[in-house]
Amino acid sequence: MSEQTDVTSDKDDGVDQDYSLDRTVVDGVISSLDLGDVDAVRDLIKPLHNADFADLLEQVGSTDRQRIIEALGSELDGEALPELDESVRDEILDYVEPGVLAEAVKVLDSDDLVYLVEDMAAEEQAKVLDALDDDDRVIVEQSLTYPDESAGRMMQRELVKAPPFWTVGQTIDFMRAADDLPDQFYDVIIVDPAMKPIGMVPLSRIIGSTRPAVLGELMEEEFRAIPVMQDEEQVAYAFSQYHLVSAPVVDETGRLVGVITIDDAVEVMGEEAEEDLLRLGGVAGDESLADKVWRTTRRRFPWLAVNLVTSVLASIVIAQFDEVITAYVALAILLPIVASMGGNAGTQALTVAVRALATKDLTSANMWRVILRETLVGLANGIVFAVIIGIVGYIWFSDVMLGVVLGLAMIGNLLVAGMAGILIPLGLEKAGADPALASGAFVTTVTDVVGFFAFLGLAAMLLL
Repeated sequence: MSEQTDVTSDKDDGVDQDYSLDRTVVDGVISSLDLGDVDAVRDLIKPLHNADFADLLEQVGSTDRQRIIEALGSELDGEALPELDESVRDEILDYVEPGVLAEAVKVLDSDDLVYLVEDMAAEEQAKVLDALDDDDRVIVEQSLTYPDESAGRMMQRELVKAPPFWTVGQTIDFMRAADDLPDQFYDVIIVDPAMKPIGMVPLSRIIGSTRPAVLGELMEEEFRAIPVMQDEEQVAYAFSQYHLVSAPVVDETGRLVGVITIDDAVEVMGEEAEEDLLRLGGVAGDESLADKVWRTTRRRFPWLAVNLVTSVLASIVIAQFDEVITAYVALAILLPIVASMGGNAGTQALTVAVRALATKDLTSANMWRVILRETLVGLANGIVFAVIIGIVGYIWFSDVMLGVVLGLAMIGNLLVAGMAGILIPLGLEKAGADPALASGAFVTTVTDVVGFFAFLGLAAMLLL
């Protein structure tokens, strides 16, 4: 007789097969709110994963967010709060009754509590801290004393530790009797009498060993202890580089103060990647779709202003050749081609460089080899596209020399674009600036100025 496996489809949970929130759920919640059917709202939200519920709150407007929170009342799941975008989370907390908030945050581990309150305004932060038990409040307040974006902010205090002389049986009995185990953990941390970690035993090894087996004989002595003051980006890199699942966090004396698990590291990796992507576009790293118009406008304005200045510089270069353009109108038609190709080539090299710097793949050991590679790539692409655009220019305007000028300018600009795309982020990184945030404007300026100057300068020499 064959067995049947009960598989629940993503659609049943209000999620499309691509793991995005099903639009029918959003529409259903809004319709139920309009009808005043609180039970229907709760029934639609109950099957949702906390992350999907957070997406729901972020996709609807402010009025509907308030109506959803009021409809849920005491059924609000506190584990959804850390999943929310910062601006939405702060708004939501204004709608939550103090008693409901107190119950909602009790289910959170210490690292999620810290993540929830660390960026809040003082008033909102006090509201959450007041809702906590005394022990939890002390833990969170201690974590907040560590620098922002440090291991001390990432770590959770809930962990399982044991001395090396304990047996597997003693450890299992201890964990079964404990009422404050972490919701998820992967290793038992072995500590000496001074509370310094000396090894780790994976849960899989404990489960697969006999009760009399001693932890000291099972433990892995090679492990990575994370300094509590280490930057979270470095922590995430360590997890990725060494394939860690969890790691103990130690203070300056080497004593165990917490643990970081893979889910926290993955979250930081995602945030860093998203931040780099946004900054490459000249957007603040913490901008989201839920931000208000004025907040978004204010954050985007500075880099648009920088872009305006760089555009003026490029226009000044063009102005130096106004007589050439007047005498040869075809130059004005072809000018954007050279600048656009250079800008795209520079952005390609820039994107590769910024990502390689973030992942520590681009170092002083291979820097010159990568610079040479990007320069040669720019030269090679320049030659190929010079032939193509040179032929196009000749056919278009029936002028051989115009095609030659266009081709030579293309070679020069793509060569410079490759060099600028790698050298500018490297230079900014050496100077202590964020290459993701500042490189784009500089690379665009270089490729525009060089492209315009090369094309119009060659035209002045060869066509007039």
